[in-house]
Amino acid sequence: MSWKSLCQLDELKEGSGKYVEVGAFQLAVFLHEGHPCVMDNYCPHAGGNLAGGFIEYNCAICPWHAWAFRVDSGELRDCPAVKVETYPARVRENLVEADLP
Repeated sequence: MSWKSLCQLDELKEGSGKYVEVGAFQLAVFLHEGHPCVMDNYCPHAGGNLAGGFIEYNCAICPWHAWAFRVDSGELRDCPAVKVETYPARVRENLVEADLP
C-alpha cells in the first residue's frame, strides 16, 4: 500500500462527498467530524455514486436508494455482509491522502 494524494482539505465540505479518481481507483471522499473518510465510490446495490451522497449517523448515504455504509468499515448499516472498501486516510500539509493498494 502507498499513500496517494486525493485533494486539498479545503475542497471538502463537512458531511458531503467529493469524487476523486486516482489511477484505477474511483473514490468517494468525505469530511466527517473534521476528518477525511475514503471509500470506493460504487454502491453495490445499483451502482450509485456514493460521492454524490452525504454523511448521516456515521454512514455515507447513497443518493440513489439511501443505502447507508459505515464510514469506518464500509459495512452496510442494515446488513454488514454487504460492504464497500474503505481506505486509511490522513491530512498532510492540507493534502488529503489515502493509503491505496
